[in-house]
Amino acid sequence: MILDGKVPSGPIDSRWDRHKRDMLLVNPANRRKFNVIVVGTGLAGASAAASLGEMGYNVKAFTILDSPRRSHSIAAQGGINAAKNYKNDGDSVYRLFYDTVKGGDYRARESNVHRLAEVSVDIIDQCVAQGVPFAREYGGMLDNRSFGGAQVSRTFYARGQTGQQLLLGAYSALMRQVDAGTVKIFARREMLDLVVANGKARGIVCRNLVNGKMERYVADAVLLCTGGYGNAYYLSTNAGNSNVTAAWRCARRGAYFANPCFVQIHPTCIPVSGSHQSKLTLMSESLRNDGRVWVPKNADDKRPANEIPEEDRDYYLERRYPAFGNLVPRDVASRNAKVVCDEGRGVGATGRAVYLDFTDAIERLGEDAIRDRYGNLFAMYEHIADEDPYKAPMRIYPAVHYTMGGLWVDYHLMSNIPGLFVLGEANFSDHGANRLGASALMQGLADGYFVIPYTLANYLGGAKLDALSTDHDSFAEAQNSVSERINKLLAVNGARTVTEFHRELGQILWDKVGMSRKQDTLHEALDEVRKLRDEYAQNVKVVGRSDDLNRQMEVALRVDDYMEFAEMLVSDALDRDESCGCHFREEHQTDDGECMRNDERYSYVAAWEFKGRNAKPELHKEQLEFKFAEVKQRSYK
Repeated sequence: MILDGKVPSGPIDSRWDRHKRDMLLVNPANRRKFNVIVVGTGLAGASAAASLGEMGYNVKAFTILDSPRRSHSIAAQGGINAAKNYKNDGDSVYRLFYDTVKGGDYRARESNVHRLAEVSVDIIDQCVAQGVPFAREYGGMLDNRSFGGAQVSRTFYARGQTGQQLLLGAYSALMRQVDAGTVKIFARREMLDLVVANGKARGIVCRNLVNGKMERYVADAVLLCTGGYGNAYYLSTNAGNSNVTAAWRCARRGAYFANPCFVQIHPTCIPVSGSHQSKLTLMSESLRNDGRVWVPKNADDKRPANEIPEEDRDYYLERRYPAFGNLVPRDVASRNAKVVCDEGRGVGATGRAVYLDFTDAIERLGEDAIRDRYGNLFAMYEHIADEDPYKAPMRIYPAVHYTMGGLWVDYHLMSNIPGLFVLGEANFSDHGANRLGASALMQGLADGYFVIPYTLANYLGGAKLDALSTDHDSFAEAQNSVSERINKLLAVNGARTVTEFHRELGQILWDKVGMSRKQDTLHEALDEVRKLRDEYAQNVKVVGRSDDLNRQMEVALRVDDYMEFAEMLVSDALDRDESCGCHFREEHQTDDGECMRNDERYSYVAAWEFKGRNAKPELHKEQLEFKFAEVKQRSYK
């Protein structure tokens, strides 16, 4: 099937404005007749719920956490992009658009990316009005810094805690609507199934994580804002509660999953120290503004960093990419770190790390200036690594961070299931095969504040929605399916823990579907994932009861979904026989080790339809056209 992204025609810089004028509306008096479910309360979910509540819709917002303030968006550190050109260095909406398309290696939908770039300028004004304390220059103007994949300064930031401050702004808007009665928050609930009635998304079944009770909720539309699936790899920078379950349950109900193999591996993370770890810690990409990345020139050089003279250091990013230096995109920086470590030039006890050195910046700007910019990040590093980064270089290494794949959506952010909208990292739409730094926060807020209020109204204004209650057969079927799945897991009573299985799955994915991939090992990964999935169903041990607080069972259900989802992820990586962005197939690289795309065969969105636990997923394609961004070999030299 060739998918229709419902992209409007005409000049790209006016498509969104013209399309807004053409969309259907719901008048203010009628909005209070509609019920909307928002699953997830990070930046995308909180901003969407707040906006829709402000407009007068009845909104129910669900979070697996005890408060929206603890959503994983709070962990984003470095900043948020916007094409305001405050630094007068040549930025524009078009340049942000082009950098994003190029950064994603020409595997994103042009119209969505341009809309994102347009809306970016309004996001900053919205957040400033909410009181978000962005960094400012001495004269009072908002400050900017640079991020990877750009030669301009367009990233607005609040020290090293931008995500936290933006989420608090969205949370304040959300709680205002809670107080007004238009939004109701349901905390400590996990969505375990989507309810589809008469071909439309009409509600969810979730589990109360405190008392174990199953709950049904009906609505006229469902907005999925549940983030990405990086924790399929076990070790990632994601919070432990981040998971694929909500999206995968929608996929099992017929929603297409797009580009699952596009998994971003962030180059600036604290390296793995042992098998005891359950997650990894991100060190913001903003650090690469002032930190210089290097390794010893010789593989046998084991001297401490401060004893290695300048002539024995290889600033490999600056050497290979003189135009962008340390600010190349994340996929490029990650692969290069792997290459030098594979050559035996990695540092630290494991040899799987490189240095991020601030010596020159401290000498040039002074320690106080660096402390003002990155103080909380330096403190976090010292707390975890027990090393003072003001006196010795940080040690960093790539780790799974963000997922560009997600549920397929059209230009309206609606999946192929009518009434199911997908926002933020949970959809595939804006980043292609690699996300530029500081663009995740931008997409989440763009979707929630500026896109969904129009596109949801367009759907509700034209949809024929039958009256429905939670007594409908579709709700009973969904709840019975969830209960059956839970009881089946509890009945296994095997010999291996959930964590053992999850760690083994993550190791398979990291080793064979990580920074570097090739055909034979992808086939191996597919076989290993299938065998592990079958063993999980027969040998996992889950203790406790279903009708009570049971943390182990929560995780067991998520890992069960990872087992199924991983098969689709590997299948997508195997099917895409090219290199693009984060998807680096060793068979397809240039003479100097860069990605070699095959635009003739693979310039499409790969949208996979789940066909059953033991059946091969079916591939549907959305062809990508590039009329406004010149398609060429990526170069950051």
